[in-house]
Amino acid sequence: MDISVVIVNYNVQYFLEQCILSVKEAATNLNVEIIVVDNNSEDNSCSVIKEKYPEVKLVENKENIGFSKANNQGVKIAKGAYILVLNPDTIIAEDTLDKIIFFARAKQNLGVLGVKLIDGSGKFAPESKRGIPTPSTSFNKLFGISSKRTGKYYATHLDENESGIIDIASGAFMFMKRIVFEEVGGFSEAYFMYGEDIDLSMKLLHKGYQNYYFASTQIIHFKGESTDKNSKYLKYFHDAMKIFYKKHFKLNLIYDFIMRIGIEFWYLLKYFKFNNVKKTRKPIFNLLYLGDDELIVEYLDKKYLVIKESILDDFSEIKKIIKNNKIDAIVFDNSRISNKKIIEHFQELKNEKVVFKIHPKTTNFLIGSTCPNVRGQIEIIE
Repeated sequence: MDISVVIVNYNVQYFLEQCILSVKEAATNLNVEIIVVDNNSEDNSCSVIKEKYPEVKLVENKENIGFSKANNQGVKIAKGAYILVLNPDTIIAEDTLDKIIFFARAKQNLGVLGVKLIDGSGKFAPESKRGIPTPSTSFNKLFGISSKRTGKYYATHLDENESGIIDIASGAFMFMKRIVFEEVGGFSEAYFMYGEDIDLSMKLLHKGYQNYYFASTQIIHFKGESTDKNSKYLKYFHDAMKIFYKKHFKLNLIYDFIMRIGIEFWYLLKYFKFNNVKKTRKPIFNLLYLGDDELIVEYLDKKYLVIKESILDDFSEIKKIIKNNKIDAIVFDNSRISNKKIIEHFQELKNEKVVFKIHPKTTNFLIGSTCPNVRGQIEIIE
């Protein structure tokens, strides 16, 4: 077995199915198993996997045990030489697995490998590559101070399109040898959610391994679909920060007191930010459909003014269509367009102020999410 893909799921049935489909498309040249650990979802996640994807290994927890414990559960039954810890709200390209395993096999001292993440609006996610969040770098991040010297929080020594050595990889996509993961004890189960990816990355560094950012493949990470951005989310993050700094940076009583004040200050800033953020969606009137499924066109025609196009690669022409027809949203049909091409479209059209939606092949829904503070919207095709 080459790769075991471990996906922890909690109430994101549609994103999970889209993710599984993308992994299956990327696994044609390798021996890959998919393991889903479900944290007691209240939607139909488990029944969908059993009915449509019986080859997927499913672990059904009777309670939400958190991200760290659930991933450790998945790795325990994994058979792959490498593991990929993957968030359910992601889409990988058809050549992602081929590229990362080729890169990984060439590294003698590989810790964890992360890739270039883009969000649901096509923008680069800076958390794809990070430095160690020391008190000074965290202070600079909190107050928006960034330069080549002070911007170490997001590893600014590397351009977003430049592969290289980093300190911290994102928990949305973490690729490593299974024996290395096991050597450092996996994810620390002191963390319920958040902070565990930083902690694991640092454990690997302390063991002498090197962590890498690999920019030659890109994936979509819709961000935050499994967790509403509310006071509960803030508590998880708040608790994770306290655990992390106590474990890695507690030096003396004065230092510890200053860090505690800083964490509480951060909490208050985030609390007021999330309570005041505008959680509204842009209304959609004019829609561009890139595909050839007449049933989907018929469905869309009932709700929007639809323009159907078969143009797939001419970005300048697509931009003209968007401008001339005042397009609000684009639907990419995965039955017609590969995941890799969809990811390219997201990046090329990110400044066009349009909403992106995807019809995953073999499904009856449209899916997309453009804002980390608002849950993604699902449309069932009827």
